[in-house]
Amino acid sequence: MAISTIGTGEVVADLSTDRPPKPRRQRSVLASVLLHGTLLVAVFIALFPVIWVLLSSLKPAYAIQSTDIELFNHPSLHNYSHVLFDTNFPRWFLNSIVVAAFTMLIGISMSATAGYALSRFNFPGKRGLMWVFLLTQMFPVAILIVPIYTIMAKLDLIDTKASLVIAYCTVAVPFCAWMMRGYFDTIPKELDEAASLDGLSPFGTFWRVILPLARPGLAVTAFYTFLTAWGEVAYAIAFIQTDKNLTLGAGLQQFVPRFNPQWESLTAGAVLITIPAGLVFFFAQRHLVAGLTAGGTKG
Repeated sequence: MAISTIGTGEVVADLSTDRPPKPRRQRSVLASVLLHGTLLVAVFIALFPVIWVLLSSLKPAYAIQSTDIELFNHPSLHNYSHVLFDTNFPRWFLNSIVVAAFTMLIGISMSATAGYALSRFNFPGKRGLMWVFLLTQMFPVAILIVPIYTIMAKLDLIDTKASLVIAYCTVAVPFCAWMMRGYFDTIPKELDEAASLDGLSPFGTFWRVILPLARPGLAVTAFYTFLTAWGEVAYAIAFIQTDKNLTLGAGLQQFVPRFNPQWESLTAGAVLITIPAGLVFFFAQRHLVAGLTAGGTKG
């Protein structure tokens, strides 16, 4: 209870602060059952395709194509050994690693520098550039393939890994630059001013002061750019013409020809290509939530 006085000297008690906190509304048993039941159904729907592909990769070919639904049917690792040792999967895997790694490195560099410039500097065309970054996300891949293919053909980059890296960067960098700009906005500008007083150049401030504080944002950028290049199919099919340069997305399609699909090889390959993505997520997960939500508030 707060005590206050008025001009006449009378003492007035303020009882507003003595109000007990509003009790939290208790959820009924039926509501709790419905909520948890809905969550369990959602988890089952999300995990069912993954588990089904994993179980199918352990079955022989006849069991996968059979009309009888069985979770286990003579499980073995034969499909994996066939994919790894009897096909060009290892070459496709290496090509995807190279393309995804370069896309991630170039994407992080361009997104971080562009995002920092948009966050800290005012220059002519800044607002227009930000709108261009957003507008590029509106066009579907089917529309972009033809003009990008024409550019790559004129540069003599068709059937090269460089063409895929450039194409994937055009997809990932605009979104990541916008996201990094929002993250840099959460870092106080006073740090830049203090660094400049200590004699650091703008790039030195960015490299030595701001960038270490932006690790969550960089983790999200790395994860997004890696996934953009890792599982992409449309550009890989359009730009790559020889088997030695195929990536996993395009190479796995060879397991499902029109008249004789090899589902056992496709499911095994699908499981194998999730391992690198899972490893990237494992190392970046501690920063992902902070990096995704940091741009939502400013201050």
